[in-house]
Amino acid sequence: MDKRFEHRMATNDVRFIGKDGSPLKNKKIAVSQLNHKFLFSCGAFDTVPLLNNEVEGEEKKLLEERLEKWLALFNGATLPFYWGGFEHQRGKTRAEQTKKAAIWLKDKGITVKGHPLCWHTATAPWLMDLTNEEILDAQLDRIHRDVTDFKGIIDMWDVINEVVIMPIFDKYDNGITRICKELGRIPLIRKVFAAAREANPQAILLLNDFNTSINYEILIEGCLESGIPIDVIGIQSHQHQGFWGVEKIHEVLDRFSHFGLPIHFTENTLISGDLMPPEIVDLNDFKVKEWPTTPEGEERQARDVVQMYETLFAHPLVESITTWNIVDGKWLGAPAGLLRKDNSSKPAYDELLRLIKKEWWSNLTVVTDDNGYVRIKGVLGDYEAECEGEKARFELVKDGSDNSARTVQLKAE
Repeated sequence: MDKRFEHRMATNDVRFIGKDGSPLKNKKIAVSQLNHKFLFSCGAFDTVPLLNNEVEGEEKKLLEERLEKWLALFNGATLPFYWGGFEHQRGKTRAEQTKKAAIWLKDKGITVKGHPLCWHTATAPWLMDLTNEEILDAQLDRIHRDVTDFKGIIDMWDVINEVVIMPIFDKYDNGITRICKELGRIPLIRKVFAAAREANPQAILLLNDFNTSINYEILIEGCLESGIPIDVIGIQSHQHQGFWGVEKIHEVLDRFSHFGLPIHFTENTLISGDLMPPEIVDLNDFKVKEWPTTPEGEERQARDVVQMYETLFAHPLVESITTWNIVDGKWLGAPAGLLRKDNSSKPAYDELLRLIKKEWWSNLTVVTDDNGYVRIKGVLGDYEAECEGEKARFELVKDGSDNSARTVQLKAE
């Protein structure tokens, strides 16, 4: 593997024993990677209607085919918890439907994240009938309810989204902007993080924003100085107006890495058609009847995807990259997917599959010594060992995190 990614690998001493407990001496062991520790994620919103039989006919067939390609590539999923859709009518939620999708994904070995618990956009319309005090109570109750309800199924959350703009958001009136304006950014962040932490002390909690300016840095610094337990810095990277470029990615990483926290690129978009005009400030303001993918755009997108992922995978604090849409025509109708609308693969899909499942993937054959020991070097993640029809699963962990050799017992299936 390229030396830039050496920190994504580990060398572990492992002792293999058979089903009777005796060491597997001088045996060939086939070691196959099953999953990455690093999260290569994608939005999985379509799993909710699909797994709840809310689609049929040709649409259902397309979603099923698309999901096969989704599972071949990704090990992390983002599911929708936009309050306006999740609980459009107070007290009636989509919890059952969302949980069905989350459990199905988790059973497939997918790490699931909920997005978001608090956001001024797409929030519950009925909040407008409440006082600010009641809005805050409802928001905190919502966090307690949903984080508790999904504990053990979803243990990673975008707790609050786009706070930099939240109190000055002026596109339309909404309950969350009202309380953020009254309380202030950091006091609101403190309250929603405290509610999420109380509901699930082991959860991984993110602060997420599209704003990568110094304003976000100042906000994070203020939160940390106030003792707010942020686990991960979330950075959105919707690039409808063109690829950031390696230089800007490094510049963003350099500025946000000084906090020493893990970084997740939570919403990544790269276009395979004409780019959005640069004068558009709010991406939502760009309205077109059609936004097709093009051959030239697809080649550009493939190059951009490789550069983006290689740059982020090389940085030690980056733990996750989320492709926002696997298929074209979703948010803003953009050709932002790795698949075309008919589910055919673009070059970007093939390139990403090559990186994730070939270049950054370890399959090897090792031979144990007289006591069943062997030293294994591979990409951090989950593995299966197989010898003469007997198998076992184990994990390669970071060098030095386990001082003694671990024992793995193979058993017949």
